[in-house]
Amino acid sequence: MTVSRWRARLSPYFMVLPGWLWLVVFFVVPTLSMLSVSTMTGNSIDGFSQTFHLATYSQAWSSFHVQIIRSLVYGLIATALCLVIAYPVAYWIAFRGGRYKSTLLFLLLLPFFVSFVIRTQSWEFMLEDHGMVLGLLRTLHLAGAGTTILQTPTAVIGGLVYNFLPFTVLPIYVALERVEPALLEASADLYANKVVAFRRVVLPLSMPGVFAAVLLTFVPVASDYVNAQILGGANTTMIGTVIETQYFTNLDYPVAAALSFILMAVLLIGVFAYARILGTDDVLEMAAA
Repeated sequence: MTVSRWRARLSPYFMVLPGWLWLVVFFVVPTLSMLSVSTMTGNSIDGFSQTFHLATYSQAWSSFHVQIIRSLVYGLIATALCLVIAYPVAYWIAFRGGRYKSTLLFLLLLPFFVSFVIRTQSWEFMLEDHGMVLGLLRTLHLAGAGTTILQTPTAVIGGLVYNFLPFTVLPIYVALERVEPALLEASADLYANKVVAFRRVVLPLSMPGVFAAVLLTFVPVASDYVNAQILGGANTTMIGTVIETQYFTNLDYPVAAALSFILMAVLLIGVFAYARILGTDDVLEMAAA
C-alpha cells in the first residue's frame, strides 16, 4: 500500500486524536485516580494507602443514602419545572421571536455573565424573612408572620430552577428552530387546527431537544451543592454538599470519592432508563428527519 493511501486511511484518526487525548488526560486519568482513592484507607495525618477497601462504598451508602435520594428527588422536580417553563419560552422565541430572536436569547443568557455563587446569593437576600418576597406576601396578607422560605425545599428547588433554566431552554429552542414552517402550512391545508398541528407535528419534531434538555438539566441539578448550601438548611442537604464537606472539611478523601462514584452510577442508571423509556432510536430518527 502506498504512502498516500496510508495517509488517507489514517487521516481521520489523526483528526480525532486531539479530542481523544483531551478525554484521556482530563477525564479518564482523573476518573481512574478517583477510583483508586475510593479504595484507600488511612487519614489526612498519617496519609492514605491503597488497600482496595471496597467496604467504603457500602459505608458511604448507608451513611448518606438519604442525601442521595433527596438529590435525585430535587433533581427530578427541578428538571420537570424547568421543562414546563422552558418549552413555552423556547416555542415563543422560535416561532414568535422574529428578528428579535438573538436579543431574546441574549437576555436569556445574560444572568450567566454573573458568577453562579453571586446569583444564588442574591436569591438568599430576596427570600430571607425580611426580604422583598416575604415582605410583599405579608403586605398582601398572603403569608403569616411565622412563614419562612429559606432553608426549605422550596427555596432550594427554586434556586435550581432559576440557575439551570437556560440549560433546558436552549436545546428545545434549537430543535424547534429546525421545524420547517412548510410543515405547519401543510398541516393547516389538511384541516388540522393549531392544537393538532402542535401535537402531531411540532412536539414529535422537538423531542430530540427535549431529550437533550432533560439530560443537560437533570445531571448537573442532581449534583449541585451551591444552592442547597446557600438556600437550604440541615434538612435539605444534597449529596454534592456532603461530598464537598467530606473532601475539603473532613479530609476523608476515600468516602468523598466513593460517594462521587455512587452518584455517578445512580445518574447513569437513571439516564439509561430514561433513554430506554423514551426510545433513543425514535429520537434519533426524528432528528435525522
